[in-house]
Amino acid sequence: MKAIILSGGKGTRLRPLTYSGAKQLVPVANKPILFYCIENIVQAGIHDVGIIISPETGQEIMNAVGDGSRWGITIKYIEQDVPGGLAHAIKTARKFLADSPFVMYLGDNLIGTRIDTFVKEFRSNSPEALILLKEVENPKQFGVADVTKEGKVLRLIEKPEVPPSNLALVGIYIFSTKIHEAIDNIRPSSRGELEITDAIQELINMGCAVESFILDEWWLDTGKKDDMLTANVIVLDELLKAGIDGQVDGKSNILGRVSIGKGSVVKESKIRGPVVIGENVIVENSFIGPYTSIGNDSKIIKSSVEHSVIMDGSELRDIERLEESLIGRNVRIYRNNKMHKALRLMIGDDSVVEV
Repeated sequence: MKAIILSGGKGTRLRPLTYSGAKQLVPVANKPILFYCIENIVQAGIHDVGIIISPETGQEIMNAVGDGSRWGITIKYIEQDVPGGLAHAIKTARKFLADSPFVMYLGDNLIGTRIDTFVKEFRSNSPEALILLKEVENPKQFGVADVTKEGKVLRLIEKPEVPPSNLALVGIYIFSTKIHEAIDNIRPSSRGELEITDAIQELINMGCAVESFILDEWWLDTGKKDDMLTANVIVLDELLKAGIDGQVDGKSNILGRVSIGKGSVVKESKIRGPVVIGENVIVENSFIGPYTSIGNDSKIIKSSVEHSVIMDGSELRDIERLEESLIGRNVRIYRNNKMHKALRLMIGDDSVVEV
């Protein structure tokens, strides 16, 4: 079995961050979202992976991920020259996929479980497609499935006005080679894209077996700021391992699960976990509150921050309170002499902000 990870797109919902970087490389708990996807695929025993990239951000993805050797896998990069939809991405990867069944994983999706269980079920039952579903409160915003009690998929509808259920399609799919025939039979949607929901519906129309699995665990499509912060909270809660590899002076107070990377220095500060601090970070006369991730080479000086993601190379200085914020790379946030209240910011890369 092979896998393809979709890592193209323009990331419009995460602008301005994605003006200068790929959305799949935005970090959650100091690790790019894309890396969680790769690790989940590797844990399922899949070692032949194709990553679909766009012309705009493809080189950045390749630089970050490399050839796959760090995970013991082989990675091939496949350029999707136009954003033609998820089914179009499969069409673009057809030569790579050849005659293999495959997992398709959207590179900005996170789920709270391993996919190896679903891969085993696919191999055992041999359907033409296995899709993951999750109950949601707002099914009108998703592709929605109508399924039997046994999990057989009867039909799929993209963003329906009257949803037949509250079961949304999660961005992880497993297909047999039959999906290629189904994609050849469909036409672009009103958006001008080859929709994966249409392709799966075509499998159903062809009489193929399409099975589903309803997730009990969390699922996050990290396309917006609030989704990113929620993902950061969940990952820190469930996966963070405490460990202090940097230096913490005697005047500092560390509470709860806190990870501090090599070369980092904490002086006269209070850190209340769960918190992850990267490498070569300086924290001085500051408070770092729960659910905060601080990237490598950052500085937090005389500031208070919590429930936020601060990416590599950024600096906070004399900030009374920063919360619920997503801060890009190489950002500088300083306090001026005016009075201010708590800040809630979404700042793009290479920005300078005075408040």
